[in-house]
Amino acid sequence: MRESTHVVVIGAGPAGLTLANLLRSAGVGCVVLERQSRSYVERRQRAGVLDHASTRVFEEWGLADAVLAGTPEDRAIEIRVDGEPHVLDLRALSGGRTGRAVPQQVIVARLMAAFQDGGGDLRFDAGEVTPHGIDGAGPTVTYRDPAGTLHEIACDYIAGCDGHHGVTRASVPAQAMTTYSYDHGIGWFTVLADAPPPRLPLFAISSHGFAAQFPRGPAACRLYLECAPDDVPDDWNDERIWKQARLRLGDDALPAGPITEKGVVEMRSFVADPMRYGRLFLVGDAAHIITPMGGKGMNLAIADADVLARALRAALHDGDEEPLAAYSATCLRKVWNQQEFSRWLTEMMHESGDAALAGSFRRQLARARLDRLFTSEPAARAVADLLAGG
Repeated sequence: MRESTHVVVIGAGPAGLTLANLLRSAGVGCVVLERQSRSYVERRQRAGVLDHASTRVFEEWGLADAVLAGTPEDRAIEIRVDGEPHVLDLRALSGGRTGRAVPQQVIVARLMAAFQDGGGDLRFDAGEVTPHGIDGAGPTVTYRDPAGTLHEIACDYIAGCDGHHGVTRASVPAQAMTTYSYDHGIGWFTVLADAPPPRLPLFAISSHGFAAQFPRGPAACRLYLECAPDDVPDDWNDERIWKQARLRLGDDALPAGPITEKGVVEMRSFVADPMRYGRLFLVGDAAHIITPMGGKGMNLAIADADVLARALRAALHDGDEEPLAAYSATCLRKVWNQQEFSRWLTEMMHESGDAALAGSFRRQLARARLDRLFTSEPAARAVADLLAGG
């Protein structure tokens, strides 16, 4: 079966669905292909925070009501050092540029509904998705539907939004791309629990190791506990989880609750340069991954989608391909800025706790950085600006 469209979007995560909605708003036709089922995509649990820059993207494209309605503002954070609380008023420090505390699956569900309610073409269970002719003038994408029928879609451009292990980046010749990677040498054990959430997003530093706790609705929370990078979920039973959470958060009375999800987050970074090959454009995790410290993964994907949607509108509606030519450089400037911030924040939060991680000298340096946040308003403003998406 053969058909055609302007853009084929491969992947229906935050990157692909954001791009698809922006293209629909721009009057650019697209088809979204997702290899997983709809129920899998809707159930896929991911942490998520929308920074101010991302909320502005949805506002500027007229999607605020569909995507942001009812989501709480991310106004402040608590950094607890050896049990002593310090609150950073992000709203005040950033000039009112707050983000939204919202799980990724909520954003995905809303983007999916907005796209399909507007007549968007979203196809789940797309098997054997393969880009062809990406270095020529007329690329195509083939896939097999659940009935086994092979489809071919001719298009002007392909957007690779299928994540770090997807087919799109693998379609780029190795010699055409430089990749950068970094292993941070630590892991995060993550837990979703039906337990009372903290009043504010909480980062905790102590000699017992790093921990974080974030609200996930009125009666649930997500915990992150620093762990060895080779840990597996079975290494952590419920008793160990709550014992370590109480120690690291400095709260002997921390209430426990049923644990509904466990996992280990890889603390590693990756960047591909350029984010384009021929008529294929990489978006979000397909082009770069970042540690969850600072919550920038989904926000970088949304920023990429915004840049690409504007560039595709210019190329297809106005015949101006200059924004497409600048796509990679435009996105990578922000990617590297946020990679540096995430690495800086990761070092400060982890090394200021356990001296065994990096030695006593680096621990004292990290403690000095922390103290600067609490005693220097310009330093606190700089962090709030970066958290807002600056």
